[in-house]
Amino acid sequence: MGGLFWRSALRGLLGGPRAPGWSLLVRPSSGGPSWTRERTLVAVKPDGVQRRLVGDVIQRFERRGFTLVGMKMLQVWEGYNVVRASRAMIGHTDSAEAAPGTIRGDFSVHISRNVIHASDSVEGAQREIQLWFQSSELVSWADAAPHSSTHPA
Repeated sequence: MGGLFWRSALRGLLGGPRAPGWSLLVRPSSGGPSWTRERTLVAVKPDGVQRRLVGDVIQRFERRGFTLVGMKMLQVWEGYNVVRASRAMIGHTDSAEAAPGTIRGDFSVHISRNVIHASDSVEGAQREIQLWFQSSELVSWADAAPHSSTHPA
């Protein structure tokens, strides 16, 4: 991905018009918990791809118990409170302020090379996901139970 393309795509992603379509909030299948599941868009930025950190980012989301429901060079993660939790996992935008243990705290080298983008609100996530994914490109897992070492099945 070239730098110009990526900057242009992010500008559209962060400020583009809201597309009509499916709801971002998803209810688990019958028999599951009664809380509302969210979806969020996560993008490993070119510096993170170049540094081969995509797998590390994916692993952190999986360990947290979130479900990958869509992926191109972007990922859509689903789970309870996923927007706020992912922002905490990612850390402060400025790498100098990002806490150790966060994705940016561990991998970011500069505010302009901070490895990752994630939606900052449920509404922002809905807009961003609709810019990049058709609803048919997202998986709706029948088994909505979390699967991870943090959240045993």
